[in-house]
Amino acid sequence: PHAGPLESKNEAAMSELVPEPRQKPVVPMKPMGINANLLGYIGIDTIIEQMRKKTMKTGFDFNIMVVGQSGLGKSTLVNTLFKSQVSRKSSGWNREEKIPKTVEIKAIGHVIEEGGVKMKLTVIDTPGFGDQINNENCWEPIEKYINEQYEKFLKEEVNIARKKRIPDTRVHCCLYFISPTGHSLRPLDLEFMKHLSKVVNIIPVIAKADTMTLEEKIEFKQRVRKELEVNGIEFYPQKEFDEDLEDKTENDKIRQESMPFAVVGSDKEYQVNGKRVLGRKTPWGIIEVENLTHCEFALLRDFVIRTHLQDLKEVTHNIHYETYRAKRLNDNGGLPPMTVETEENHESNL
Repeated sequence: PHAGPLESKNEAAMSELVPEPRQKPVVPMKPMGINANLLGYIGIDTIIEQMRKKTMKTGFDFNIMVVGQSGLGKSTLVNTLFKSQVSRKSSGWNREEKIPKTVEIKAIGHVIEEGGVKMKLTVIDTPGFGDQINNENCWEPIEKYINEQYEKFLKEEVNIARKKRIPDTRVHCCLYFISPTGHSLRPLDLEFMKHLSKVVNIIPVIAKADTMTLEEKIEFKQRVRKELEVNGIEFYPQKEFDEDLEDKTENDKIRQESMPFAVVGSDKEYQVNGKRVLGRKTPWGIIEVENLTHCEFALLRDFVIRTHLQDLKEVTHNIHYETYRAKRLNDNGGLPPMTVETEENHESNL
């Protein structure tokens, strides 16, 4: 039976008075721990590939300096290190030429490419070092050159309209050649390393190690290490710059066992047991340059190029250059060093 109009009105009034039962509030779920399975793959690991592509486009700079007396095989060793003619050997002294009275600085730049990686390599030679009767303060031109490169970088850095990529001519590594006397370091060696270890990464190497027997070599290495320690000379890798325990363990092994590297350089190939090897021919056989039982050249190459090249650059930038920069700005009252040239640039920019 259908309800009358009066009843339907009453029902409508009742429904207005009686509130509808409210729904229970939803209790929020406990937050679940976010894990890799829940989110899946994002792609963070491609950052390395992005960085690789960028650096591959720009390329790398590496500046290596070689210091030592004439005839220690500096050019030969650098050529062996990079397996190409990157350092020009002097073709012997003739009577017309005069022996240089002061230390000269010769920088030769090259572009080396390997596996798609381009590196702008600069080899800085120092002919005339330690060749005089009086070698007093003969490290000064070298120290001056190193500081000039820091100054050049600083001037570019403090410019208002500075370059996006500042050309890097700073010396990242200095190979110091020790004469294979078998006795001890000369006063010149100690003085050079004392002065220069504060401004550049020094890696000491014993040149022409084939002139010593194995026993003499081991004894000489130990003696050199002891002398460097007694004189408070810090060579690369410096103890205070080890970033973590892994670095410390690795570098301690190098400092205590390998340094200074006893090396032999050669750019001539010989046939040994059906293989072509770099070596030096002697009446009693061939000294293989890359054979660890013969010399430590392979260790030096791995150290400088394969494991520590980037670290050499970082220590140069973050430690040696920063020390120079802080001192330079501090001496100038905290302001960038203003020269006539930078003042003119500053005024034109304004």
